[in-house]
Amino acid sequence: MTDGRAGRARWASAVLAALSLLAGACGASQGVSQGTGRQSGAATVQRSSPVATAPTPSTSTPSSTGGSLVAGRYQPLWPFADEKQARDWQESYRSGGHQPWHLDAERTALSFTQGFLGFTGVDQVVKRTVTGGDARVSVGIRGEGGGRPGIAAVIHLVRFGAGPDAPWEVVGTDDTTFSLTTPGYGAVVSSPVRVGGRITGVDESIRVDVRATGSARPLGERCCVAAGGDGVPWSATVTFRAAPGRTLTLVASTGGHVAKVERFAVTGVRVAR
Repeated sequence: MTDGRAGRARWASAVLAALSLLAGACGASQGVSQGTGRQSGAATVQRSSPVATAPTPSTSTPSSTGGSLVAGRYQPLWPFADEKQARDWQESYRSGGHQPWHLDAERTALSFTQGFLGFTGVDQVVKRTVTGGDARVSVGIRGEGGGRPGIAAVIHLVRFGAGPDAPWEVVGTDDTTFSLTTPGYGAVVSSPVRVGGRITGVDESIRVDVRATGSARPLGERCCVAAGGDGVPWSATVTFRAAPGRTLTLVASTGGHVAKVERFAVTGVRVAR
C-alpha cells in the first residue's frame, strides 16, 4: 500500500511538473508573439515616415539666395524671395501703406504675368477663386472680335506669413492642356536642366525661360521647341547661371496663333548647393 501510494504520488508530481512546463512555454510563446507585433508596427512607421516627408524640403536655414517655403510646402516664386522680405513689406505697409497691391490676389497675379514674366499681352483676369489663404487666378488674353477671353494660365497664390495683412505670393500654376512637370515641383537642379511636360495643340512653338526674383532678365533660355498633338510629350534642355541654393522659376510658354503668348506654365525648383 505504501509503495502504491508513493508511486501514485510520484506520478501525480510528474504530471503537475509537465503541466507547469507546458503553461510556461505557452506564456513565453504569447509574449514573443505580442512583442514581435509591436516591433513590426514600429518598423512600419519607420519605413513610411521618410516617404511622407521626403518631398518637403527643409525650411530651417533660409539664405539670401534661396527662400523659406510658403505655408511650409510651396516654393516662393514672386514677389518675395523669402519670409523675411514678406515681413519687411508688412512693416512698411503698417507704418505707411506701402504697396497695398500685395493684398490683392488679382493684381499680384497680373503683375507676376506682365512684369516678372514679361507677358504683357496677357492682361485679363478671367476668373478668381479664393479660399482662406489660398487663391487661384485665371489670367488670359482678349478674345478675338471682343469675344470671351482665352485663359493663358491658372496662377496659384498663397498668403506668405501671418496676420490679416500677409501678402500674396505666387507659388505655381495649375496646368491643363499645356503642362510643365519635369523637373518635379521643388526639385533640386543644376545646369543644364531638362524640362518637359505635355501639350495639346497644333503647330506649337514652346519657349523655356529660367527666372528668379530680383533678376530683370532670364538666367537661361531656350527657343523654340516644335510640338503638337493631343497630350503629346515635349522636352528641352536649358543652360542657366544661378547661385547655389537659389529658388528658380521655370517658365514654358507657347503662342503665335492669336497672340505672342497664349498659354504658359511655371514650376519652382532650387539650385543645388
